[in-house]
Amino acid sequence: MDDISLGVPRPILDSLPEGSEATEQDMMRAVEGIEASLNRAIEQADDDGEAVGAVADALEHLESNFETYDEFVPELRAWGQSPIYAIAWRNLYADLVAQLYEVDWLADRLDRERNARLVEDGIRFGKR
Repeated sequence: MDDISLGVPRPILDSLPEGSEATEQDMMRAVEGIEASLNRAIEQADDDGEAVGAVADALEHLESNFETYDEFVPELRAWGQSPIYAIAWRNLYADLVAQLYEVDWLADRLDRERNARLVEDGIRFGKR
């Protein structure tokens, strides 16, 4: 299994207002931390299944962060504040999810792992 390489897309950085260098650095550090954590988990995994499970856990966390920032957008607008930073972070988390699905060895296995978790959690149609 190859290492996972993630990055902050240039369009997300370009969407930030001028003077947002600190936010850009925060995003880059966050992505570097996520990438390092994923690669460490993959390296320490005993087998492919455990590695994919660790990535699935991270994916669920990224999706949770996406939803959190997505909920901030209308709330900030309702209070008359600019949601540009919430939008940028939301878009970053969505893009990181997409980047994980673009990893060749991971995409199919990730779908299988997530589907297996749904069944394992007892979510079955028709109560069969």
